[in-house]
Amino acid sequence: MRAVRFHEHGGPEVLTVDEVDDPVPDHGQVLVDVEAAAVNPVDTYFREGEYSVPHLPFIGGSDVAGTVAAVGDGVEAFAVGDRVFGTGLGNGMPGSYAERVAAPADVLAHLPEEVAFDDAAALALVGTTAWQGLVHHAGTEPAETVLVHGGSGGVGHVAIQLAETMGARVLATASPEHADELDALGASEVLDYARDDLAEAVADAGGADVIVDLHMDRYLQFNADVANVGARVIGIGNDTSSGGFDDIGVTKGKEIRYQFMSMYNADDIGAVLTRLADLCARDEVSPVIHETYDLEATGEAQRAVLEDSFVGKLVLTP
Repeated sequence: MRAVRFHEHGGPEVLTVDEVDDPVPDHGQVLVDVEAAAVNPVDTYFREGEYSVPHLPFIGGSDVAGTVAAVGDGVEAFAVGDRVFGTGLGNGMPGSYAERVAAPADVLAHLPEEVAFDDAAALALVGTTAWQGLVHHAGTEPAETVLVHGGSGGVGHVAIQLAETMGARVLATASPEHADELDALGASEVLDYARDDLAEAVADAGGADVIVDLHMDRYLQFNADVANVGARVIGIGNDTSSGGFDDIGVTKGKEIRYQFMSMYNADDIGAVLTRLADLCARDEVSPVIHETYDLEATGEAQRAVLEDSFVGKLVLTP
């Protein structure tokens, strides 16, 4: 089969399309014929060497959607021919940038016929992340106000939809060029992240009960300043390795709870994916696919996911 691998750490240019042996599913694994694999910023961290990999060369890629080709011993939930999607690959195990991948059954879910493979791949990691933040950690309730930093990104644009579906009112920060599209996805108000009076604008909009932060190194103090009493701040992404507070005391006065999280720590990825698939089938949460690439263009896709400004996700189709 064809697979995108890096034989050394470095920039997008180290990615090559190689002919490799088909994987064989171990106990508890499912062999999936890959129809689509999403491109995420985290995939680039493994390529660059910021996150470790078990060996080189290595196949990256977190998200997968496709059809079951074989099942390993101990797998009862899936059968050959089933449509599935999943996430959490490429972290300690070969990933989904290939024509076939052996995936643990517990990171997969059945995919309804109503949901296209590329939509499922685009939704998997970012949807699970948004779910863990808004549902599991924050316990978001109807009529609360949710502030999403980086609303145009993969996690951000799904978090807007999920929060709106849960009955919350959504504020989002983003570039003005994306405001109309985020409004259509369910944001009540889209605020220019670069405006000098951003904190005042959030306060004028009523503050925030839940904050989904994709740039937590920038906004730790900002979040404390705009949060309402009892707010929950969910830290998901960061651009640098440091961050801090100028006035940490405000967090105590408001009883703010900070939760930093990683999707890879989710207790039951398969169960979350099952619920996301149902929401997607009902058009309540729909990932936006900005562009689709073939395997040979994976390097360009990984460059774009870090450098370009767009709403939604990038997807590979082997």
